[in-house]
Amino acid sequence: MLRQVNAMTGAHDAGFEFRTGHPAVLRAQRNHPDVRFGASRMLFHELVPTILAQRITAGEAIRQWHRLCRRLGEPAPGPHADLMLPPSPAALAGRPAWWFHPLGVEAKRAEALRTLGKHAEKLWAWAELPVPEAHAKLALLPGIGPWTIGSVMASAMGDPDAVAVGDFHLKNVVAHALAGEPRGTDDRMLELLAPYAGQRGRVVRLLLLDGHRAPSFGPRKRILPMARW
Repeated sequence: MLRQVNAMTGAHDAGFEFRTGHPAVLRAQRNHPDVRFGASRMLFHELVPTILAQRITAGEAIRQWHRLCRRLGEPAPGPHADLMLPPSPAALAGRPAWWFHPLGVEAKRAEALRTLGKHAEKLWAWAELPVPEAHAKLALLPGIGPWTIGSVMASAMGDPDAVAVGDFHLKNVVAHALAGEPRGTDDRMLELLAPYAGQRGRVVRLLLLDGHRAPSFGPRKRILPMARW
């Protein structure tokens, strides 16, 4: 952890300056000139909460992460008795899929968590690989798809080109910011980001930091957690 401090805080990212591009990108760059990508190199710890966030709202993902740490985590060292460590690989691998259901985690995500626990040692080794190789290795694991990989490659590997394909909101944010379209698709998002190949994730981060959001239509959907079905 101490060896990774410089990488985690973005010291290894030299940054990037867009000389040309969409006015929204250039404006966001002027407003946020110091954007840097950190790299924790801790794929296991990045993947667990990301898998929990698959196909559910951010609020539910945070609540499920809280429940999981309370049930499977151990007290963290130090003076704060209520601070918990994340679940260990053995704790995840040692529970059957049905054990996660009362926490709101259905079988598909539960099996992905169990898979992470079983392959945790490989994940530490994969975190030292170049980004394309680590990306290919992660794609071999069941339950780890393009959205999950795109979500963790930026924070775990410091990849400024990582984009979360399959995200519910991101495609709309990019389509609205770069084309004025209220709704988009993943293909449209990748088309609009194509001129920034190699730095697509940096463009997305700049747009989000600059407050870009897609317009909302209609009432919000009522969320019914699976544990209450």
